[in-house]
Amino acid sequence: MEFFYYSVIILIALSVFDLIVGVSNDAVNFLNSSVGSRVAPRHVIMIIASLGILAGVTFSSGMMEVARKGIFHPRFFVMPELITIFLAVMLTDILLLDLFNTFGLPTSTTVSIVFELLGAAVAVSLVKIYSSGEGITHLVDYINTEKAFAIIMGILLSVAVAFLSGIAVQFISRLIFTFDYHSRLKRYGGVWGGISLSVITYIILVKGAKGASFMTPETVTWINKNTWIILCVSLIFFTFVFQLISVLTKINVLKPVVLLGTFALAMAFAANDLVNFIGVPLAGMTAFKIAMTMDDPLHTPMAALQAKIHTDTIPLLIAGLIMVATLWFSRKARTVTKTEISLGRQDEGFERFESSVLSRIIVWMVYTLSGYAVKIIPVSIRRAFDRRFDTGAGTKLAVSGGQPPSFDLLRASVNIITASALVSFATSLQLPLSTTYVTFMVAMGTSLADRAWGRESAVYRVAGVLTVIGGWFFTALSAFSISLVFAFIIYFTGMTGVLGLLFLIVILVVNSYRWHFKKEEETRRIEAFSLKDVTDVKTAVRTSFEQTGMFLQEISDTLGLCLESAISEDRLTLKDIRGKTEKIQKWGTVIVANIFQTLFLLNKQDINRIQTYSHIIRSIQIISESHRDIITRIYEHFANYHSGFNKAQQEELWKIKTHLTRLLWNVSIMLLFRKKVDYDYISNQTNKITCLVDTFDKHQIERIQNAESKTRLSILFYGIMENIVRIAEQTKNLLDIFRVSFQSEPIEKTSA
Repeated sequence: MEFFYYSVIILIALSVFDLIVGVSNDAVNFLNSSVGSRVAPRHVIMIIASLGILAGVTFSSGMMEVARKGIFHPRFFVMPELITIFLAVMLTDILLLDLFNTFGLPTSTTVSIVFELLGAAVAVSLVKIYSSGEGITHLVDYINTEKAFAIIMGILLSVAVAFLSGIAVQFISRLIFTFDYHSRLKRYGGVWGGISLSVITYIILVKGAKGASFMTPETVTWINKNTWIILCVSLIFFTFVFQLISVLTKINVLKPVVLLGTFALAMAFAANDLVNFIGVPLAGMTAFKIAMTMDDPLHTPMAALQAKIHTDTIPLLIAGLIMVATLWFSRKARTVTKTEISLGRQDEGFERFESSVLSRIIVWMVYTLSGYAVKIIPVSIRRAFDRRFDTGAGTKLAVSGGQPPSFDLLRASVNIITASALVSFATSLQLPLSTTYVTFMVAMGTSLADRAWGRESAVYRVAGVLTVIGGWFFTALSAFSISLVFAFIIYFTGMTGVLGLLFLIVILVVNSYRWHFKKEEETRRIEAFSLKDVTDVKTAVRTSFEQTGMFLQEISDTLGLCLESAISEDRLTLKDIRGKTEKIQKWGTVIVANIFQTLFLLNKQDINRIQTYSHIIRSIQIISESHRDIITRIYEHFANYHSGFNKAQQEELWKIKTHLTRLLWNVSIMLLFRKKVDYDYISNQTNKITCLVDTFDKHQIERIQNAESKTRLSILFYGIMENIVRIAEQTKNLLDIFRVSFQSEPIEKTSA
């Protein structure tokens, strides 16, 4: 019995960690709209969401039944078998959710827990069937197939329903209010606020009461009987209050709607999804307690778990406090939140996901169909729609108030109210709907209705959505498979298997945190390059050159290390350097985007400066492409174990490396600190590199004629030299542009 006693303790400990990784993943569900719209300072949003979580956990008692009997029939299992199932589920859940959090992909904790319970239950059931000599057809006796099928179909159906609901509600809302909605809020703001707050009241009071741990049956009955009266009174009251606010004050009525909606959605999340984190440990603890009251605790079927069991409020509140702490301190929660916000933002910019063949096909199909639709719809109707969906006025209003949000408050309110209504309706039916699927697809639907996926970003946004949805299917398959294997291991190895799996998961989680920290630092550096919020020309110009200096330093460091590794044939270092080329390419892309922003800020009559800065774009692109070509050529050459450079070639490469890195560093110092390096020195360095390359080319011809250099090695050598000349020339061009740009400003002179 000691094994099962310790197993229950392990389950409780795992539930704490599962809460942490679970909330890190699901925080996006209720933070997306308020954070993306910048409705309030982040700490205010976090406080409101925290209060919503604490309120929501007390409404989750009814959902705890899913973990005990929603997927399998506990009457066919004994306590040791149930403990095996629950341990496998918790270990798998932590492993999967942490993996998705690390990559910043919002997945469904509901899907993971359902398929984990299904996989582990199937594993134990198969062992029982084999031991008793029954046929495989008896598996359906152990699994609650009807309920499991209803849950799975409900989750899949929610994807389509949420997406279409988001499109429909946002389309209607935008037609009414347009992007320049401030003036229209004076007329319709009261009605909009009244409807929104009535929905929130319905969520909190009517639908939440059924699962509340503190509600008496009499109170719940009274609320259910007077639902329509409560809703009508709420609609009239809130409409009157919000209309007064919109007419008599300058308060934007959408702000309280979004903030209260954040509270409601956080509450709906906690009420619906808490079962995903502590339902299984509570079920294991309940099974152990019931077994201890039996004469034969190890062999008595757990039919008692079929009955309805009330969950105390205290453990629910403790779980809520852990969730709140995670919400405030989890860095991975912010990573997941950024993914959804970036896919739904209104403006263009750096796209996190690359395009794919499937995303291009989908976009092509949509544009083809829209082309036919344009021919059918009358011109007057199309123009009317275009006027209602003109983003110009709304964007100017957003920027004038400071840092522009990813989307406006109208869309944020639609996201929150629509998602809250869908999630709470499912909760009232005790159906563990995926809050992640609902909130994500609603957000994607509203962004599509808002025409946020323009031709410049559509393929990347679609690729991102497909990646996230593909991750959902991966979640289901992985959850089932891994929990099935874990259940087999625990069943046959006992505590040894449990400790071994715990050790494995600890190692994987620690490594994932290290990897996430590294990627987070890289992302922070890339985001620091953004000139999105800069409106001053001088600041934009200065920042662009500083970033170019950082870019050249990175080019210098990686090229120098690459050539040194090529000389020593260090394949591991070359592989690591090749992995960094993508990051440097992103840096170059962001700098080019910043220069476009600078050009936008410049006076249109200043044609000379505009042409000057446009030349920077070409130079950076050539440097970036040449840098990537050198590293890719060298990596592929030595990765295929081709012959290395001979001694003469090594000496030449070392000389050219020394001159090139010196050139790049001197120019980068000038750009970073606006210090004037001796121009003649830089010009001489560039000319010397060109002369050296010409000389080395002649030496290479002699080596080829004397059969001292293999064909592949000769191609590589010439490729390196050609790209080095291009980098040196374009670096000198950047220096020329710098001198012209700041020739009227005092610059500190320093020696090289």
